[in-house]
Amino acid sequence: MKHVYFSGIGGTGIGPLALIAHQAGYTVSGSDKQASGYIDYLKAQGVNNIHIGQTKEEISNIHETQPIDWLVYSSAVSIEDPNHPELAFAKEHGIRITKRDELLNQIIQKHNLKLIAIAGTHGKTTTTTMVIWLFKQLGIPISYSVGAKISFGDMGHFDPASKYFVYECDEYDRNFLSFEPAISIIPGIDYDHPDIYPTREEYYKAFNDFFCQSKQVFAHPEDYEKIGLAGHSSEISLSDFTLTGEVNRKNALLVVEAIHNLTGEPVDKLIEIADSFPGVSRRFEKIAENIYTDYAHTPEKIRGALQLAHEVAGENIAVVYEGLHNTRQHFIKGELVDLFDGVKKLYVVPSYLAREDKDLELLTPEKLCEIIRKPANKEPSQLDKNLKTNILDLASQGTLVLCLTAGGGGSLDEWLRQQFINT
Repeated sequence: MKHVYFSGIGGTGIGPLALIAHQAGYTVSGSDKQASGYIDYLKAQGVNNIHIGQTKEEISNIHETQPIDWLVYSSAVSIEDPNHPELAFAKEHGIRITKRDELLNQIIQKHNLKLIAIAGTHGKTTTTTMVIWLFKQLGIPISYSVGAKISFGDMGHFDPASKYFVYECDEYDRNFLSFEPAISIIPGIDYDHPDIYPTREEYYKAFNDFFCQSKQVFAHPEDYEKIGLAGHSSEISLSDFTLTGEVNRKNALLVVEAIHNLTGEPVDKLIEIADSFPGVSRRFEKIAENIYTDYAHTPEKIRGALQLAHEVAGENIAVVYEGLHNTRQHFIKGELVDLFDGVKKLYVVPSYLAREDKDLELLTPEKLCEIIRKPANKEPSQLDKNLKTNILDLASQGTLVLCLTAGGGGSLDEWLRQQFINT
């Protein structure tokens, strides 16, 4: 069986695939820049050949012990360092180098699995997890990979008895066009990733291609319309669901429709299972009493998170906003103007920076507050004692504090967990 080396094995995209490859019988090794809880978890599952630090010396030692056949890397590795030492070593030694999707495709084809792909600008992780939840509750063996922690399983899993592989497909760098799914579920499409797709037309064209190379597609009529294809109306209604949050109900409708079509299970039974869905970490996740964190970082995702918060707490909502990427803040600044209208208090903290255009002006919290017109009650903030005091004061008064943060080391999400969990 082939020896696969994973560069960036602790990441949420690469790590679960490493576990899947291990469970599917591949020899697995890998590295990352820093230790993490997920690396510890991989070692506990038997993926022991992992080292911290990414140098030619380390990968050379592994290659000498057992020749590496295939190096899998994340987009972040090549973006951060085009001359990455591990990629350079692999090129010098004729080792196959690909991103994760090619390996996943091989596993799917080798085991004759039907791919259920979930793609879209927003809702991918929640919808993927919801599909996994329904399969598990139905007792149907399933292999899968999802981009977040889930309460009822691993982020990645290979079951030899499964007929299906459920995968959260990423449109970034056109990765999802590597697949020809049996079923695709598309929870929502809105223009994103201008660094990869310079125009809205290019972005929509990629989704048009993805739809056309899928045997069956389940998407909302408005998304079919955006990419210039004819859709179909569903016989299932949002009012049939009791899940909190309109976005969750819209996701559930597509999932129930797809799984009913695939398995023939009664719609009423599938709706009942969907309504019991326990959710996903980092999606309206409760950190402490009246304090929530959410991964929302695009305007459409933010609107969905705010709608859910309003459904729970009415108008009594405050928001702490950490933008993801300075580049994106420039791209969406027109929508930021009134995106938080209806919120009684807004705190803006420094954006989480990665893959930035160094020629763009840094939009500081102060500058973002100038762009954002509503609510009037807003202020620039830092991740410090003052912000902690303000959050605690609001939460103690019964205000729901929604913290919008894409997460990662040094992020608002990490800070929240340090400040409010087990303290």
